[in-house]
Amino acid sequence: MMTTHAWLLLGLYLLILLLLAKPLGVYMANVMEGKSSWARRLGGPIENLIYRLCGVKKDEEMGWLPYTLAILLFNLLGALTVYCLQRLQLWLPLNPQALANISADSSFNTAISFATNTNWQGYSGESTMSYLTQMLGLAVQNFFSAATGIVVVIALIRGFARHTAKTIGNAWVDLTRITLYVLLPISLVYAVFLVGQGVIQNFDAYKDVTTLEVTKYDNPKNGPDGQPLKDDKGVVITESAETQTQTLPMGPVASQEAIKMLGTNGGGIFNANSAHPYENPTPLANFIQMLSIFLIPAALCIAFGRMVGDMRQGWAVLIAMTLMFVVMAITAMHFEQQGNPLLGQLGVDMSAGNMEGKEARFGISESGLFATITTLASCGAVNAMHDSFTPMGGFVPLWNMMLGEVVFGGVGTGLYGMLVFAIMAVFIAGLMIGRTPEYLGKKIEAYDMKMVSIAILVTPLLVLAGTAIAVMAADGRATIYNPGAHGFSEVLYAFTSAANNNGSAFAGLGANTPFYNVMLGIAMWFGRFGVIVPVLAIAGSLAAKKRIAVTAGTMPTHGPLFVMLLIGTVVLIGALNYVPALALGPVVEHLMLWK
Repeated sequence: MMTTHAWLLLGLYLLILLLLAKPLGVYMANVMEGKSSWARRLGGPIENLIYRLCGVKKDEEMGWLPYTLAILLFNLLGALTVYCLQRLQLWLPLNPQALANISADSSFNTAISFATNTNWQGYSGESTMSYLTQMLGLAVQNFFSAATGIVVVIALIRGFARHTAKTIGNAWVDLTRITLYVLLPISLVYAVFLVGQGVIQNFDAYKDVTTLEVTKYDNPKNGPDGQPLKDDKGVVITESAETQTQTLPMGPVASQEAIKMLGTNGGGIFNANSAHPYENPTPLANFIQMLSIFLIPAALCIAFGRMVGDMRQGWAVLIAMTLMFVVMAITAMHFEQQGNPLLGQLGVDMSAGNMEGKEARFGISESGLFATITTLASCGAVNAMHDSFTPMGGFVPLWNMMLGEVVFGGVGTGLYGMLVFAIMAVFIAGLMIGRTPEYLGKKIEAYDMKMVSIAILVTPLLVLAGTAIAVMAADGRATIYNPGAHGFSEVLYAFTSAANNNGSAFAGLGANTPFYNVMLGIAMWFGRFGVIVPVLAIAGSLAAKKRIAVTAGTMPTHGPLFVMLLIGTVVLIGALNYVPALALGPVVEHLMLWK
């Protein structure tokens, strides 16, 4: 059962989110349509200077193919920059800890990860990345990858809004405007708020401090060769050790934390991510972080309605997203509140629920809600360890990603994914009544459905094929530390997270190996651009079509019937693709736990 606190938390969250979505959505629509606003009056000179320096002709628009090539080139250059910064960071400035250069396979994985808005991290940030790499590489890509997702959905919206047009916008202008007028100003205000809450922002060297209590631990005993000694059974020999010194990491955290959450990126400076008190110090900071994850995805639904000239369309998509979110949030919080029955059999009081892997500062409700939000939104930031959730509590984040990251989803990616499912929904409805399907006055034809099929199927193919290869290959099995159903769930979660550009992890899998760095890097790249390319092809196809007049036979796409059809399509596609894999992982684990 959900507690009263959980119900109040969920209700307050939805209330504030929906109140903020409309004004931000209207503002974003105005910015992307080039309409005059106070922001453009202030930033216009900067925008024009950028165009002059880069040789961009802002009045020249692109067809879908040049637009796509520009997006691919932009992100490829970003990935190469991040790769080079990691490989050279030892000799670059702003590295007070003298952190070493990063291996080629890890650099490859991280470069793709941050260029694709995934932010999968197979490394510990505070012991791996220099301040320069964090700021010039990762934080900058947090802005650019978020901007990429937004401009792609704006191009798709233009495809619906325009008729008999050969262009869908100018990629360089779109990227500049969304970064300059939306992401940068909100992130600046957000970062100042986080500093006020206690998030650190500095360039200091790490600090060694004396703790109040002595920490005792077992340390591996090394031989003359520096390798750990083992007994005759192969077990590592340890010796008692103690310390009263702790190293506190420093860094420019608040500036990266703001865009990490707002841009649904998710990669933290610290290994504990948003469970770390330097990244997420207070319950208020935690609530605002959850709010910021869904803020732009929700606002884009309003921008969609405004740009196509029918606000009801935007509200229909937003309502469908909200209903699915509420169901998954309630499910996660409910099962985490139940606790672990095996511990109950040992005499442990489980009335407080499952607190394993959770921060006492937040508790079960905030952790369950955060896990639901971050995996529905392709964010990947975590304030609790999903690996420690109950089987069905862990099922929720996994299932959320398997839906295609379309329930709010990443900034831009959620809405264009949902619009692809909307096209699929009207196609199914058209087949049922023997009528040519249409959506927002555009006929959905064979070419459009081919692109829709590619966009929907590419991610499940990457997830299921990648998981199968990993559990069959010796290198893949070598770092599965939990046997049985839970170990399989960890591998399935990793590829689901990578291909859907989420970035969160179950954390029990040793993924920082050449095998997983390469495999997950491939899944991230094609999971991102294998969807973006067909989405932009759909945008070009729709923009070139004439608008069809509404008749008595036109299916309304703004009422309750369409909302339920859209939800059913999303859930059905997700279920058909992943049910066998889920049955081998979290489902069987849940049955074993409660047998």
